[in-house]
This record gives sequence, structure tokens and C-alpha cells, in this order.
Amino acid sequence: MHSARELAEQLIARRSVTPDDAGCQAILAQRLAAAGFRCEEIRCGEVTNLWARRGERAPLLCFAGHTDVVPPGPIEQWRTDPFVPTVRDGKLFGRGAADMKSSIASFVVAAETFVRERPDHPGSIALLITSDEEGPSVDGTARIVERLKQRGERIDYCIVGEPSSAEALGDTIRNGRRGSLSGTLTVRGVQGHVAYPQLARNPIHLVAPALAELAGTEWDRGNEYFPATTWQASSIHAGTGAGNVIPGTLELEFNFRFSTASTEDSLRERVESVLRRHGLDFSVQWTLSARPFLTRPGELVGAVTRAVRARTGRTPQLSTAGGTSDARFIAEICPQIVELGPVNASIHKLNEHIELSALEQLPEIYLDTLRALLG
Repeated sequence: MHSARELAEQLIARRSVTPDDAGCQAILAQRLAAAGFRCEEIRCGEVTNLWARRGERAPLLCFAGHTDVVPPGPIEQWRTDPFVPTVRDGKLFGRGAADMKSSIASFVVAAETFVRERPDHPGSIALLITSDEEGPSVDGTARIVERLKQRGERIDYCIVGEPSSAEALGDTIRNGRRGSLSGTLTVRGVQGHVAYPQLARNPIHLVAPALAELAGTEWDRGNEYFPATTWQASSIHAGTGAGNVIPGTLELEFNFRFSTASTEDSLRERVESVLRRHGLDFSVQWTLSARPFLTRPGELVGAVTRAVRARTGRTPQLSTAGGTSDARFIAEICPQIVELGPVNASIHKLNEHIELSALEQLPEIYLDTLRALLG
């Protein structure tokens, strides 16, 4: 198998801070086109996206990831330049080494190797790559999914190269993610002088009992794959800046991280029911950032688990922990999706890195999965 390290180093050397792809996808497209992939660039504003597919038949196995990285932070605090890939102590250092240019390099090398082995392989292989995962995530994977839906293209299996591993490569596979539902609550009172409270209605006082009830509510108990749904207030603001004025309005921001044991509609209704019961004059602006999704043990989970075990000797644990990822968009057109990538301990930090041994094993894991599902 061709080394993924060389390609990872080429990508790390590109200063692709969100939303700038900095030419990473052109490198990938050139490699993939040579392997028989039809490569389609999809630009949306400042965002560069790549949809590369080989084959027209089902099943379609897709590798998904992002070429954009977070800013490096104070460069003088890095041991070496974050955009000069550097090997030290058995590790490859550089921004994006773990999140997630090594995974993308491993995708490409695995796909190239599989195509050489099976030039007439059944099914299809695709790569879905964006430069908008670390940013707003508006013009990236979501746009590609919209286009695929319009064309009637569905994905049967998807592996997202997010750094899912906790302590060693392959110890954790993410087979789902919680949903994210945010709200901005406005509570209206009556502004007045603090010396004449009988002539005012203080929204801070009014919301306090409802806030205590929301904070103490058991929304659900989760299930065998997800922890219980949580509600957290993240910001509260009221007042005019003057200490002798009772404010007229209060604004509270909050967020649910919710499991498949609850729905967006049920959570919205329960929150608003509490607010109504407390007699508040209120409005809520709701924003759904992600729906929860889950891939139960089956073909994809089984194939990835066996590949990890064969290449590392580890039996991965299934997990739905963590924040959101672009898998939330892909889940709309793909029934089986998992996240598998390097150890996440150094992501978004100074001196981000990946073990060289992991960079050797990761393309082999992806290749074994291709062999199992398309071989």
C-alpha cells in the first residue's frame, strides 16, 4: 500500500484555515481522477466542496471529511511551525494532523489500493470532502447532501474520518450523535424604578421559578445507546446598565443535547408548557442544529469493528458521546454511518499530532472495510 504519510504531509502544508481549502481538494481530485473517480467541485461562496465517485451501482460506500482546520493559535507557542509537517518522537505534528487530514489521506490511499486490487469491483466508492466543517457548516456538507438528494443519489454506508479514538486508534467508534436544539427565550415584564416595585414587573424575578423547574426536569432517561437528554442555560441578560432600574425584558439562551428518546417537537412543547404554567409573557426563538441519529450494530459497524480488531488487536467500543459533526447532514441520505479516526487528545490544541503507527494502520482499516462491504 502507498504511504498515507506523504499525502497527509502535503495536506498539512496547506494553510487551509476555515473556510479556505488552500488547494487541498485539488490534490485529492488529481489522485482520485487517476484512480477512475469522477470528481465534481461544488463551490458555495468561499467554501470548496468535492464529490468524487467511482461506479454507478449500489451499494455506495462513502468516506467523508473536511480539509479545513481551526486557526493554529499563537504560532510562537508551537514547537514547530503548524503548517510545516514535522516528524518527532514517532509522531507527525501539524495543524490538521489528527483533525482530519490524516484520515483524508488514509481514505485516498485505501481507495487507490482497493481499485488496483479490484478494478471491476461491485458497488461504488465515493469521497465527500468540504472546507466548511470547522466554520458555520452551512455551505459545506449540507450543500452536497442537498444536491445528492435532488439527483436521487443515496449513500448506503458512510465512514466519517473524525478523530473518534480516545486513547489508542480504534478504541472507539461513534455510531451516533445527539441532536442539538437551541432556544432564545425573551420574557417581558414592565420597566420601572427599583424604589417603586409595585409599579413594575421584574422579568428576572418572574423567570426564576420557571428556570429552576427547567433546570431540574428529567427530559428522558436516554436508552441503551444514548445518555439522558440535557438542558443547559448558557447566557442570561437583563437590565439597562443602571442600578436603580427594574428591567423590562430578559433574554435567556439555552440548549438541549437530546437523544433519540425525545423529539424536537416534544422538547419544544414541554419547555413552552412550563413557561405558560408560570404565567410568563414570553416568546422563544428555536434553532435546530442537528437531529440525533443512530447506526445500530449491523453490516457497517460489524465490518469496521472486524477491521479495527484485525489491524490493531483492539475491540472498539460504540459511543454516541461528543458534540455534533457533519455526519448529522449525511444521515439524511445514509442509513448506516459511523465515525472512525485518530486519537482526539491533541485536536484544536497546540502541537496537534498523530502517531505514525496510527497513520500506517488507519488506511489498512479503511481498506479492510472496503473489502468487506464491496469485495
